[in-house]
Amino acid sequence: MSHTYCSSLFHCVFSTKERRNTIPPAMQSRLWAYMGGIAREHGYKALAVGGAQDHVHLLLSLPASVPVAQAMREIKSASSLWMHQSGECELFEWQEGYGAFSIGMAQTSATIAHIARQEEHHQRRDFQAEFVAFLKKHRIDYDPRYVWG
Repeated sequence: MSHTYCSSLFHCVFSTKERRNTIPPAMQSRLWAYMGGIAREHGYKALAVGGAQDHVHLLLSLPASVPVAQAMREIKSASSLWMHQSGECELFEWQEGYGAFSIGMAQTSATIAHIARQEEHHQRRDFQAEFVAFLKKHRIDYDPRYVWG
């Protein structure tokens, strides 16, 4: 795709199934690094990866030819397989969906900082409240009955 230039930054957020605490603190840094490696392997840039025991945040830069749905499918499936193969997380599963919020270059630093401070952030606000706040901030219509289904 010569002469095609695109800046597609997405703050992607998704939970473990039923928001279970199935990402042990001892596994988190390895899982975040692995997810960054999956992104790199597929030609994406993971600018930040972080989260907590029940969810993850990724700041991804995607090439023009890759839809966010494809990136999420690849990252979620490969990381889920890796978690199972680690032997430490037999009950591990990601939730069915995800949130993907486009951001501009001006929000990059703040988003990276937010992802880096997940442990501190979630002492004040739980994941569910945070996710709904993202939906509202980005003016995404949603039915509360189906957000956590």
